[in-house]
Amino acid sequence: MSFKNHQDIKIGTLVSKGQDSPGYIKQILPNGFESFSLTFWQTCEGIDWQRLADEIAEVLDGSEAVISSLGIFGNPLESNEKDLLTLKGWSDLIEHAHLFNTDIVAGFTGRVRGKPIHESLTRFKEVWQGLADQAAEKEVRIAFENCDMGGTWEAGDWNIAHNPTAWEMMFDTVQNDNMGLEWEPCHQLVSLIDPMPQLREWSSKIFHVHGKDATVHWDVVRKYGVHSSGHEDIALEGKAFKVPPFAYHRTPGFGDSDWTAIISDLRKAGFKGSIDIEGWHDPVYRDELEMTGQVKALNYLKDCRGGEFIPNPS
Repeated sequence: MSFKNHQDIKIGTLVSKGQDSPGYIKQILPNGFESFSLTFWQTCEGIDWQRLADEIAEVLDGSEAVISSLGIFGNPLESNEKDLLTLKGWSDLIEHAHLFNTDIVAGFTGRVRGKPIHESLTRFKEVWQGLADQAAEKEVRIAFENCDMGGTWEAGDWNIAHNPTAWEMMFDTVQNDNMGLEWEPCHQLVSLIDPMPQLREWSSKIFHVHGKDATVHWDVVRKYGVHSSGHEDIALEGKAFKVPPFAYHRTPGFGDSDWTAIISDLRKAGFKGSIDIEGWHDPVYRDELEMTGQVKALNYLKDCRGGEFIPNPS
């Protein structure tokens, strides 16, 4: 199968197995994944980059699958031990991205904990100007995920890149063209944002896409509002009280988004990259059904891309 013409947008998945990623990729590659995003939580200490790259290249040899991106998810703007390791991890991934034939390193911006988004921008400038310049020298693009991680404009622990006004501030503060977004509709939907106008407005800044969706229960919103928690049953003095969630994260194909429209708008904007499925969140297709759901999503997204390429008659 060729990626030429029709498969300018690849469909893949996230892999978070660290040094063991080659073995994991080898197991799931036959399912038809076309790309893999290697992700690390807070730190990538202890990784032998050359060995990892060589072993992955061996697994992918003979296929047309690629490593779409490298990612690290932590808070590089703060100064405790894990935060400093996250900051070092960003630099390490930028330095070693070429070993994996990718030009994208992704993750959270970080934020000054407990402060409003705009009060993180001075520290954002201090950290990200240098990292963006380092990335530019290596011909690497930086993509910030749009997950709020439970944060708001007023406070949070991880990421300021979850609000369009914050994006404007960030890209005004550090104006390098190699800084953009790792976007997905899920985080917009659970904030009751229509993702499609946002996608069209920000398409030039979208470098990588996470394949994750959401289901919004509007009946719950109308009855309970948006402050219902994830606890469906709470016991209090022997009585059970229901606090139903108003939204669930979903695997693509099981949520509310029109992925045919998403892919069409990405393609119209000239996006050439990967949509990598972010699994392990779906409340139904989980545990022993995890890969069942991911492969369903893989085939669904391929169908939304347009199915198999059919050449025109000459």
